[in-house]
Amino acid sequence: MTEDQPIIEATETVATETTTAPAAKKTPKDGHWWWGTGRRKAAVARVRIKPGTGVFNVNKKDLTDYFSELRDHKDIMNVLEKTNTKGSLDIYVNANGGGYTGQAGAIILGLARALGKFDPSLDGVLRDNNYLSRDPRRVERKKPGQPGARKRFQFSKR
Repeated sequence: MTEDQPIIEATETVATETTTAPAAKKTPKDGHWWWGTGRRKAAVARVRIKPGTGVFNVNKKDLTDYFSELRDHKDIMNVLEKTNTKGSLDIYVNANGGGYTGQAGAIILGLARALGKFDPSLDGVLRDNNYLSRDPRRVERKKPGQPGARKRFQFSKR
């Protein structure tokens, strides 16, 4: 090297890795929705959630309009209250099959599954309250020679 050329020192830049917790809310596959499917008895509910203002529609109706029983409405809202997500998510549900109680149970399971995908840190709360457990009970079939599943025709000795 000649004296006319300046000496350039190579400086190493050390990248410091900061270990941060993984982001709880990863983006879903289809853009901005998280999905969950719930089933109970003969009912199936497909639940979609996204961050929003707290809209809750079931089959294009408001939740309170769709479920006339206050019990069903409260059971569904308990999932959101226990996870502290009430009012911060828009929830859209397509429910079919079964009756109102079966559909409410299916919505609870579908909502819990969608919330688990939305924020994996809610998994413990959902499991502790049994929102992620499917209810396996179904209607028992009618048996031949009797009027229902367990009921018998009146017995006559003579």
